[in-house]
Amino acid sequence: MLPRETVATAQVPGGGTLTLVSHGRDHVVMLGRDELMGTRMQFSEEQLAVLTLERVTARRPRVLVGGYGLGFTYRAALARLPEGGSVTVAEVVHDILDWAKGPLAHLTADSLEDPRGEIVIADVAALIDDAVDGTTRKYDAILLDVDNGPDGIVRDANDRLYTRTGIGKARDALNPGGVLAVWSAAPDPAFARRLRDSGMAVDEVTVRARPNNKGPRHTIWFATKG
Repeated sequence: MLPRETVATAQVPGGGTLTLVSHGRDHVVMLGRDELMGTRMQFSEEQLAVLTLERVTARRPRVLVGGYGLGFTYRAALARLPEGGSVTVAEVVHDILDWAKGPLAHLTADSLEDPRGEIVIADVAALIDDAVDGTTRKYDAILLDVDNGPDGIVRDANDRLYTRTGIGKARDALNPGGVLAVWSAAPDPAFARRLRDSGMAVDEVTVRARPNNKGPRHTIWFATKG
């Protein structure tokens, strides 16, 4: 069996420590003993972007992604972005960008230089607040993959994203017809009810972690603003 080797660590502001681990040709990001993401099971993270953009009707969508991670959602969004669209990623851990340019450069390729996208070191909740307050333009899609589901496992401050207030702010930060998409490692009926109570039309989709229809089943909620 191949050993797991620690490549790098990073401190989450207001949270724990992330560890980038190599396992042969694969890489895994751990939070303590919890596996947050890995290069062998990226399909559902890509589908978060693919299925969202299929639902967005804006001709030049403005997309906000919460969490860079290993960059799978960001790169999938860029690959399917209509002409004139843009993607902003909010990432709170600066070291993750160093990983993207260093040990994970083979995944990143030239995506960080793509003029249609930008990575900002910020809390995605703050960018949502800016759109609600009118400081910035509203979004046509907000994609959240900052935890393993609608629970602030990575940092306690993320909890507010999944409350009724947080969902309401995300809704208000969207243009009409905009989509809020939330990735989760497992179903969460209570969160699904909160989404539906927000007045948005909700579609819950189960996606396999791997493109060969294998691996764990992950859940993605798509809430569309009327």
